[in-house]
Amino acid sequence: MNSFDGLCALITGSASGLGAATAVALAHRGARVIINYRASAGGADETADLCRAANAEVKLVQADVAIDEDCHRLVAAAADWGRLDILVNSATLALARALAPLIRVNAVCPGYMDTPWWTRGIGQGAADNLRELVKSAVPLRVASRPEDIAEVVMFLAGPASRHMTGAIVPADAGVLLLVPVSATDAHR
Repeated sequence: MNSFDGLCALITGSASGLGAATAVALAHRGARVIINYRASAGGADETADLCRAANAEVKLVQADVAIDEDCHRLVAAAADWGRLDILVNSATLALARALAPLIRVNAVCPGYMDTPWWTRGIGQGAADNLRELVKSAVPLRVASRPEDIAEVVMFLAGPASRHMTGAIVPADAGVLLLVPVSATDAHR
């Protein structure tokens, strides 16, 4: 496991799902975390409580990352800590070019994740059926959880990935392997 002791991390959309799992994983490894949410204050509070239970220093910031002023407020939240070491966001290659060599930017592309979002959207029965369908279809025969994908984010945020920027990393239990390979590609 990498140590993130004393590092300051901002995780956008961290009130639930992958963002929340990543915030909690960073907190357990010693990072101070800024939890961002747009509308889910209750979820953000729950994520903050989980991070505090790991003895992490936590800040909550309500902000819509599509609004410039809100983005400035998010970054300003790290000012008390004097720095921002890790940004977990959904913005991929333009940032990698613009911020290199000082800041590395990589993207994680998850496949299906078993989260309450599915149950809220399609109901418990359909969500259970979807989970089983995914498990039977993907090569690794698993339904990924946000915590599983957060481990990939932790790798990319840590020192072991110091030679990576602009990478697009699938974490999809092998879904990409299901895409048919053309005859041309098969001979390479």
